[in-house]
Amino acid sequence: MNWNKWIRQVHRWLALAFTVAIIANVAAMVQEKQAAWVGLLALLPLILLLLTGLYMFMLPYAAKWRSG
Repeated sequence: MNWNKWIRQVHRWLALAFTVAIIANVAAMVQEKQAAWVGLLALLPLILLLLTGLYMFMLPYAAKWRSG
């Protein structure tokens, strides 16, 4: 598997982890047992999603720059 496919696959799994973290956050809010760590639980996948998303966004532009 090449690097770009690996990043794309990681991005997909991070999206799933982010969705689960948001569902856990909403469930904690409904139970009114809001803990600080539950709110922060979604930040790690969100930051990694941002980085992998920006990488994939820049791929076409990088290819254009390399080709001249």
